[in-house]
Amino acid sequence: MDIAKVFENNATWIESKLEKDPNYFKELAKGQNPDILYIGCSDSRVSAEDLMGVQPGDVFVHRNIANMVISIDLNSMSVLNYAVDNLGVDHVVVCGHYECGGVKAAMNASDLGILNPWLRNIRDVYRLHKKELNAIEDESARYNRLVELNVQEQCVNVLKTAVVQKAVRKRGLKVHGWVFDVGQGKLIDLKLDHEKILKEIREIYDLGV
Repeated sequence: MDIAKVFENNATWIESKLEKDPNYFKELAKGQNPDILYIGCSDSRVSAEDLMGVQPGDVFVHRNIANMVISIDLNSMSVLNYAVDNLGVDHVVVCGHYECGGVKAAMNASDLGILNPWLRNIRDVYRLHKKELNAIEDESARYNRLVELNVQEQCVNVLKTAVVQKAVRKRGLKVHGWVFDVGQGKLIDLKLDHEKILKEIREIYDLGV
């Protein structure tokens, strides 16, 4: 891509917004009040705002390789805390996508350097669900099922945090697991029962907040 084209596109975008609303950017500059925190993959094919059909200011977005929520990752934990405590979002969405390169890389027997400790978390998801996954003969279907299970486990990780447990109890915060089908452009709600998940993990992960 020609970098200069990016700035041309930006100028065109500004014009299109101002044509519809001369005060668009003045209003945008006043602050944000999103209802949703979206935690997704950094994959260049998966643009959160585009696939959701939302506008700037509607969604607080965090993206990393394979949409991971890792307790010792200061970046994702800071985003989660800020979105829930400061912005007061009503929904936290973890969104994976089929044909995820991070998920595939995690299952390859190769040394990926600095990526090794990050991708090991996906291998841990495989270990937890090894029986189900090993029963899937088609390799592509197995990877895609791992994508779904990884989303599920990252939702569990969201629900393990104190800030989310507190918000669930005090104001009914909801946690959702989605998958984006790149080949069809379709968002799929995995319909995870976060109340059931909470009941299962409270014995160990209840932080009493």
